[in-house]
Amino acid sequence: MRKKLYEAIFESNTRAGKLFDIFLLWIIIISVLIVFLESIPELSLYHKKLFYYAEWSVTILFTIEYLLRIYVAPKPWKYIKSFWGFIDFLSIAPTYIDLLFPGYHYLLVVRIFRLLRVFRVLKLVRYIKESEILFAALKSSFHKISVFFIAVISIVITMGTIMYVVEGGENGFDSIPQSIYWAVVTVTTVGYGDIVPKTFAGKFIASLSMIIGYAIIAVPTGIFTVEISRAGSLLKKCDKCNSLIPSDSIFCNKCGSKV
Repeated sequence: MRKKLYEAIFESNTRAGKLFDIFLLWIIIISVLIVFLESIPELSLYHKKLFYYAEWSVTILFTIEYLLRIYVAPKPWKYIKSFWGFIDFLSIAPTYIDLLFPGYHYLLVVRIFRLLRVFRVLKLVRYIKESEILFAALKSSFHKISVFFIAVISIVITMGTIMYVVEGGENGFDSIPQSIYWAVVTVTTVGYGDIVPKTFAGKFIASLSMIIGYAIIAVPTGIFTVEISRAGSLLKKCDKCNSLIPSDSIFCNKCGSKV
């Protein structure tokens, strides 16, 4: 029985595994939809009991799934401490924490914990095999994007400081942090318009910031695209569980079978 449960829960290439994954996909989508609808005041007011029972139904299903995963996992503690084990725990914890804070004074704390239910959407990624390529691309491009991010921070700090000196407090640039905020908004091409330069020099610097903003948008996109292409070519599928694994792997890092 434990072996059959393991095949259904952890292996997606079997009929039972596919049905289990499809069932969980729908439950995840429904649970996240419940969180969204519950945040609408009109619906929450008139359908409070319906949301309450729906949330507990979903929580009980996720709790059963979480306990089954612990039960059938070859190394339960390894699963509990893993990233997906933490996400599975987060998907059920807020509802139970809600029971510990029933008082009016703790209402804000309860709302913060209940908002964590939206993390259930991260459970969707587990059932999309192509997401492993994205994770591999993000991991390999992390250092390059970090260097780029530091360069962007340097640009906005420099631009903000210059604008503070050029424009001054009379034009809304009354501090360096406020000026850096303007630089971030301008370089990212958002442009709220709440702070705008008035002098010719300020407008010239703003024009340069906007041009730089358009130029730097393409940099992380190019880095990530190259890494996705590279990651896709460096991965292969396991014949047993269909997981994407490095092409030079001898054993699957998901099911442990030889490839």
